[in-house]
Amino acid sequence: MIDVRLRQHFHASADSVPFDLDIEFSSAAGVTVLFGPSGAGKTLTLDSIAGFFCPREGRVEVAGTVLYDAARNVNLSPQKRQCGYVFQNYALFPNRTLRDNIAFAAERLPRLERHRRVNEMLERFRLTEFAGRKPHELSGGQKQRCSIARALLAAPRVLLLDEPARGLDIPLRQEFYAVLRQVRAEFATPVLLVTHDLDECFELGDEMLVFREGHIVQNGPPRKVIDQPANLDVARLLGLYNVLPVEIKTLDPSRNSSVLRFGEWELEGPYFPGRFRGDRVSLIVRPEYLRAYPLDGRPGRNQVSVSLLRARERPESTRLEFSESITVVLPRADYERYKHNKEWVVEFPSPFLRIL
Repeated sequence: MIDVRLRQHFHASADSVPFDLDIEFSSAAGVTVLFGPSGAGKTLTLDSIAGFFCPREGRVEVAGTVLYDAARNVNLSPQKRQCGYVFQNYALFPNRTLRDNIAFAAERLPRLERHRRVNEMLERFRLTEFAGRKPHELSGGQKQRCSIARALLAAPRVLLLDEPARGLDIPLRQEFYAVLRQVRAEFATPVLLVTHDLDECFELGDEMLVFREGHIVQNGPPRKVIDQPANLDVARLLGLYNVLPVEIKTLDPSRNSSVLRFGEWELEGPYFPGRFRGDRVSLIVRPEYLRAYPLDGRPGRNQVSVSLLRARERPESTRLEFSESITVVLPRADYERYKHNKEWVVEFPSPFLRIL
């Protein structure tokens, strides 16, 4: 179990704006993902847990051991905290072989025990045949696996990963996902993983913490966070939604329905408890939940007429960007049939409409 509470104020200077880190969370076994934009406080959180940065206030407890408590003047050194840290650049010793880099974490063990543990890690992470190479002779994936193996060899209380898949190509990224799933299955070590990548949240995360400007603005299982963003800031951070200004025209709880005014159009949606007629809110809806067709006559129910501005090809779909700030994702085959059309209608299916 990990319990973290951190507070730190950074004053403005000639080259930077003020910043406040004020977070609190608890995490159990498994992988907890710290998600958010650059500068939101994610790496600072890892550094504070590991002991590389000392915040002004707070408390860090891991597996029943207090690593830091400002009120009680407890501040263990990084060496005593037993936190395995995998940095963005992996921090391998350039003049040592892969085997020696891993063995560094077990220098205090008896020689025979150290040799056995290192060999075990080499086999577990499929590194035996590269054990004699130095870091500059290794691929990105091999360096990464070496760094994780070294961190785990020391039997850490928690494994901290700071964007470990950054810069890896797709095959190496998939290899990393497989390695971390192996770590989650074979070791009881809780993992905190910093990432900007939503795919990693889904691939690896048991819990997701959304950071914004030094605060945790939402937490929960990745699927719940994606499907139910807590507020407009979270929805925009996730970058998965059309966010459109609307006005609530009618609300009917008996029929579980509402009518939203979007520009000159009206959209029928579900009933929204706690809202009132006349409220100006933001409609959020995923691009893949919308439907788009070439314009043929007047728009029908829950349809908006738009002009196609640009189309962005993807391997299996096409992202269509329309006027009115509307984006739709269509299967490539559907787009190919209609790609010469400039005027379209976008249909908003009622069950997928949410407001914030």
